[in-house]
Amino acid sequence: MDVIWLPDAQSKARRLAVGEFDGVHIGHRAVIRDADSVLTFEPHPRTVVAPESAPKLLTTLEQKADLIAALGVRELIVIPFDGTFAAQTAQEFIDHVLVEHLQAQHVSVGENFRFGHRARGDAALLASQDAFETRVAALVELDGEIVSSTHIRGLVATGEVGEAARALGAPFGMRGVVAHGDKRGRTLGFPTANLVPDPRLAVPDHGIYACRASVPGMGEWTAAVSIGVRPTFVTGRGLLVEAYLLDFEGDLYGRELRLDFLARLRGERRFDSVDALVEQMHRDVAETARIAAG
Repeated sequence: MDVIWLPDAQSKARRLAVGEFDGVHIGHRAVIRDADSVLTFEPHPRTVVAPESAPKLLTTLEQKADLIAALGVRELIVIPFDGTFAAQTAQEFIDHVLVEHLQAQHVSVGENFRFGHRARGDAALLASQDAFETRVAALVELDGEIVSSTHIRGLVATGEVGEAARALGAPFGMRGVVAHGDKRGRTLGFPTANLVPDPRLAVPDHGIYACRASVPGMGEWTAAVSIGVRPTFVTGRGLLVEAYLLDFEGDLYGRELRLDFLARLRGERRFDSVDALVEQMHRDVAETARIAAG
């Protein structure tokens, strides 16, 4: 899939799906399903128009692109979202971007999609246009709850990664470059690859998780992952993601580690002794292996 930043997109007839698509959840997939091109915004519009209420994102642009590519989409078109773009009226966005520049023949959006200055544009305005056909995808419900990026962020924040995966249509994922930690894990028999969370992104609640780990160009492993501040030890360090990759030997420093969260095993807690901690870590790793095996 090609990733193209506006205004570099060629003028040609397109079937467009339009939206922010953070997380590319099952509701977003319903919008995208009949599109050959997806139009999105970077950064998230609220970081520009209301930065004080900007959400912790589920996906980076790179993750979003990978998820959309897996749906068979031909191209992802990215609009650099800034104050000038935010000042456009809804009709100007339709006329100049969708029609003039991208030659949209068919536009798909979710029924709650809003756009243009002060979010005055909506699905009804798109449907009233003669220049293209519009499909408005109904909101998707799961167990009586409307699937939304906001709701999924809440699930992730409380550690409910299994429920988040159902709404996303895939496990919640994190990516980052492996950093040096305290190297305490190897003295306990569980050497870890450590990630420092990006403060702009959603992070699961403190606790222990069963994950699938991968390093591009190297392979995939099952991983027991700890997220938290390591309360058994006084480290002075902040939030850290520590991944113990089962059956892995080697050095991952400086490499990109990708984690897909399968299940939450337990919350983070302080142990009275290192021996008690190590015993629990053995149990966590065994449970992780069982979950990963299905």
